[in-house]
Amino acid sequence: MNLSPVSGRDTVFVWIGRGTGDQPASAERLLRQAAAEVLGCPEADLVVTHRPGAAALVTRDTGPGDQLVVPASVSRGGGVTVVAVRTGGPVGVDVERCRQLPALGLARRWYSPAEVAWLAARPEPGRSRDFLRLWTAKEAVGKALGLGLRAGGPRRRMPVPGPGRMRPVPAVTDVWVGHPHCPGTLLLAVAVVGGEAEMVVVGEAERPGHDVPAVRSVSTERTSLPVVVRGSCSSSRRVRGCL
Repeated sequence: MNLSPVSGRDTVFVWIGRGTGDQPASAERLLRQAAAEVLGCPEADLVVTHRPGAAALVTRDTGPGDQLVVPASVSRGGGVTVVAVRTGGPVGVDVERCRQLPALGLARRWYSPAEVAWLAARPEPGRSRDFLRLWTAKEAVGKALGLGLRAGGPRRRMPVPGPGRMRPVPAVTDVWVGHPHCPGTLLLAVAVVGGEAEMVVVGEAERPGHDVPAVRSVSTERTSLPVVVRGSCSSSRRVRGCL
């Protein structure tokens, strides 16, 4: 299946692989399959290079001395692996499974004052979900920028999550983030650099003999962490372990 952009627009294709957990080999296999379908070429033609900040590059030789380089991103969490591939520029993706957590306490520790105020005003039953949607957005934006959560990533302010198209990230030039619809309790965020993009999610129904799900749907919604803080966490590297 050779995937085409949505109405000729810059498009991010997102695959959700079931049962791959935290196995890097499974994630790379899914990434290769995803890139091959976007580029319409055999997987054997592709070279995958992993970069700092949880980004990846997929390279395809297109002729003597010529190469096509396609940005990609991988996230593993909640028992799934998610891969995003975009031909139009840098991309980042993050996935988390929704669960209850002390959202306001964690937000006061890590988020910007504006985000804390927004979260405090949200209905309490959905606060954990709202916290996680902001978190996945921060992770996805950090990956798209090639920074991860370094350089103040947890406090980097995100747009208010909500349905519709991608939204520009405040105070960061030409970076956009959105939350595609995900099945079940999964929360997903996709970020791009260089202009708003359409998001297409390839669903979870797998084809025989493949790890790549086969069902496509254009996202109409936008959107991403865990438990109780124990002890003191002093760096972004330790955030995930503390949440």
